[in-house]
Amino acid sequence: MNFDATFWVAISFFIFLGVLFYFKVPQKVFGALNESINKIKKDIDEAEKLKEEAKNILSEYEAKLSKSKVEVDLMIKNAQKESETNIIKINDQFHSIFENRKKMAEDKIKQMKLQATKDIKNYSVEVAIIALEKIIKNSVDKKKLDKIYISSVDEAKKILKNKSI
Repeated sequence: MNFDATFWVAISFFIFLGVLFYFKVPQKVFGALNESINKIKKDIDEAEKLKEEAKNILSEYEAKLSKSKVEVDLMIKNAQKESETNIIKINDQFHSIFENRKKMAEDKIKQMKLQATKDIKNYSVEVAIIALEKIIKNSVDKKKLDKIYISSVDEAKKILKNKSI
């Protein structure tokens, strides 16, 4: 019997398969594949857990971010209110200082006016006395003139003293 090469290849193939089964290679390959599958499932489960943790952390940070936005808005509103209050306060202070200065200036003007009026009265009395002296000197004789002069000067002095007090 003459066997051709195909026959020997088939026999070699079956022997090879027998050796593989004898050494339990298919079970080892199957076990390795199952182990790889289990490892992949485990990695997927871990990835899902990490994904959930990431979602939780993301939601926490989004909550913190929205909370901080609200706080920032509140801080801005408070700062605006405070600045408006300070502006009003400074404006009121400015107006009160201005009013005080205005009142002081008005008081000073009144005092100056009173002083000027007093000075004018004093000066007019002096001018009147001088004019009276000239009139009396020209119209009355010397003895009468001296008596009238002394009495009118004394009288004028008394009147001036009373008015200036």
